[in-house]
Amino acid sequence: MTSAQLPFQLGDKSLGQLDCLVDGTSVAARSGKRFDVVDPGSGKVWASCPDCSDDDVDAAVQSCHKTFLEYSKWTPRRRSQTLSKWHHLITDAREDLARILVHETGKPLAEAYGEIDYALTFTWWFVGEAERAHGSSIVSAIPGRRAITIKQPIGVAAALIPWNFPIALSLRKIAAALAAGCTMVVKPSPETPVTVLAVAQLALRAGFPPGALNVLTTSLDGTPKVAEALCLHPLVKKVTFTGSTRVGKIITGLCARNLKKATLELGGNCPFIVFDDASLEQTMGQLMALKWRHAGQACISSNRLYVQRGIHDRFVDELVKQTSKLKVGHGMTEGTTMGPVTTPRSLDKAEDMAKDALEKGAKTVLGTGKRMDSAKSNGGNFMEPTIMTGVTDDMIMSQDEIFAPLLGVSVFDSEDEVVTRANNTSMGLASYVFTKDVDRLWRMFEKLEAGMIGLNTGNSSSSEAPFGGIKESGVGKESGKDVAIDEFLVTKNGTLTVEGHW
Repeated sequence: MTSAQLPFQLGDKSLGQLDCLVDGTSVAARSGKRFDVVDPGSGKVWASCPDCSDDDVDAAVQSCHKTFLEYSKWTPRRRSQTLSKWHHLITDAREDLARILVHETGKPLAEAYGEIDYALTFTWWFVGEAERAHGSSIVSAIPGRRAITIKQPIGVAAALIPWNFPIALSLRKIAAALAAGCTMVVKPSPETPVTVLAVAQLALRAGFPPGALNVLTTSLDGTPKVAEALCLHPLVKKVTFTGSTRVGKIITGLCARNLKKATLELGGNCPFIVFDDASLEQTMGQLMALKWRHAGQACISSNRLYVQRGIHDRFVDELVKQTSKLKVGHGMTEGTTMGPVTTPRSLDKAEDMAKDALEKGAKTVLGTGKRMDSAKSNGGNFMEPTIMTGVTDDMIMSQDEIFAPLLGVSVFDSEDEVVTRANNTSMGLASYVFTKDVDRLWRMFEKLEAGMIGLNTGNSSSSEAPFGGIKESGVGKESGKDVAIDEFLVTKNGTLTVEGHW
């Protein structure tokens, strides 16, 4: 299927290019094989991309390495200026990118626009960061000696991108790497390859040299071998991965063989804690946006909702009332406020979780906990938003990441109790606390075991703040001042001794 045969119109038809991008050229897989891209809202195939294997990896990495030898010598200002051109080209392509996003992820058009706007904050941030990666001069304890540090790009980087926010998560990684002076090979998710190919084409158009940004697409079956080949390639010096903790541990093991630097943003089991004194209106607004965005498919989504007993019943009533207003449908249908889940396997997992909870005593107060039948879904991966009460910590939905429009409500009595329950997980990505007691906010900030804490907010992600978890939710940070670009830099120390004293 070519770009001319897409089921929607693009203002810039070149953004519908469906082949890999290597060394500035569109290429197919060496095997000639392709895989289908499916619209989650209809179940229909709408595109196909090259099904690369490990045989395709070396050429892409070699291209990046060759380009790195020259690109790494660009001045920071030149990199910054080119990033700025890329940022504005992506901005101009917002309408086209949003339509591709809807057909890849299933999210409503309004959410697709929101993701692109959020993604653009990263390209803009790293326009500035490219010129702020400085070394330092250190006064030694030994007379006549100075230590000097410089920062240099680490080399070729590999990025493994998930499907839930393909533009935002790719730009967060790519912009940091290019700002640092690195080149990059990107392997997008099999569900969402076209958006990443489109932004890569725009990077080439912005003036980045061929080979600075290469994209290899592959099917679900081909993903393990391609990812492994990238992680083990001797010319790849850095790997950045966003995905499940299970796969993150595999990536860590592969990188460990050559002591390769890796940044891992992994799974979440995020508690959302509501105290009796919280503002119901403020809390509900934040929860609705956080939980139901992209049908619950966000690593930082509210996974465990804890509501203090004094406000519990009133909170649940309002939650059901507000959630009932959501309109489920195809992302391109006017008025849709929640789309399908992206993959059928997410529905399988959600149904199992709901069944387990019901068998252990939970009650459904909204929805069915089951996928829509074919008559209602029109072939899409749909589930009505489902809310369950009486959820306990021994239920699967309290222990595993949900990634679907399923929400369980648990009641708690004391601050110490909820802190213990919230921290009783191997994950530590994000936590959320709602209370009007400022002393309690500070205590919770200190006590909760997570890399990001939302204090009376359900949105703690921004380009200027470090993004990343602790425990089994990851290693390293993305975005933020200094830390994100440092993930793609090495620091060298030079020591100078001068005869005499100054």
